[in-house]
Amino acid sequence: MIGGKKVIKCLVATSLITGLIFTGCGKAERQTSDDNIEESDANIEEPDANTEEPTIESSEQSEGVEKTEENSMAATLLYQGHGSVRIVTGEGKVIYIDPFMGNGYDLPADLILMTHGHYDHTQEDLIANKNEGCTVIKWSDALKDGEYQTYDLGFVSIETVEAGYNKNHDVSECVGFILTFSDGVKAYFSGDTSTTPSMAGFADKKLDYAFLCCDGVYNMDAAEASECAKAISAKHTIPYHMEPAKDKSGFDMSVAKSFDAPGKIILQPGEELVLE
Repeated sequence: MIGGKKVIKCLVATSLITGLIFTGCGKAERQTSDDNIEESDANIEEPDANTEEPTIESSEQSEGVEKTEENSMAATLLYQGHGSVRIVTGEGKVIYIDPFMGNGYDLPADLILMTHGHYDHTQEDLIANKNEGCTVIKWSDALKDGEYQTYDLGFVSIETVEAGYNKNHDVSECVGFILTFSDGVKAYFSGDTSTTPSMAGFADKKLDYAFLCCDGVYNMDAAEASECAKAISAKHTIPYHMEPAKDKSGFDMSVAKSFDAPGKIILQPGEELVLE
């Protein structure tokens, strides 16, 4: 079941880009050492960078929607796979969230967000270049001294929200993000989590999009995520982080189809979505 308006631009699947060197990106002052993050995902095999990714197929019955004069300020999101997304705002600013999987790391970054310290959310070196003044916000910056931080960067505002609540993800070391773009569109990215107490109040935020993890191994499964989606009541909900990084696809169609939420969108790696 596919809802919403979608632009599909399937990318040619290539091998994972690694080892790129970067300079000039301003980071928030406070960061947590990787030594303090338990490697709960240690049983997940890291992908072989020399292995080619499978060909990506389009979602069935997808709608192609080009930007028009009316929605020219809408942000465009590229789902890269697993928990990784890239967003280009209406102003042309480039945002990466949880870099790890897929293609599309060629655009210089203006903002990089990381929800927690596990390796499959922190591959910042995949991003080829960073614009002057690029901001990097890690979980340790966003949750400072027990307080969830907010940021206003002009082209986007960021509200940090709680995440975790399972044996693999400590609530003190994980966050989610709600992004509000300059045209007022709001999108929630759960990061790695189970049900959180704060989700009960998300309906009041009138979210346009909610990306919910549902791998069922290290986080909540599709059934629990479906219940969260009903509580959150976003206009559109997209299942992601549904495959525990055991292969190169970063996607599991059977899980995506089992996820049940009003306004559901199935977004496959390499596909784009106009956030409007």
